[in-house]
Amino acid sequence: MFSKKQKQKRIAKERIIILFEEARKVSKKNIKLASRYVALARKISMKYKVKIPKEYKKIFCKKCSIYLIPGKTLRTRIKNKKIIYYCFHCTNIMRYP
Repeated sequence: MFSKKQKQKRIAKERIIILFEEARKVSKKNIKLASRYVALARKISMKYKVKIPKEYKKIFCKKCSIYLIPGKTLRTRIKNKKIIYYCFHCTNIMRYP
């Protein structure tokens, strides 16, 4: 038996995954809609205190919640063995080892 909170968290995680998949499908045609899906997924994540799956964490800007597409909304550089993402929308810089 699952408690009410566990059910809510499981449903929230499923919705987050669905929203990120929809954002990926729509991103080629409509970046604004893809970014809206990401923003909704982040809101669900924060409300129910569910972590966003690891494979989706690097495909959106943590500051402005825009869906990142290399060349359109994102600049990628490698410097000192670190990957540097630069968001064109909010000029945020994200560094990954």
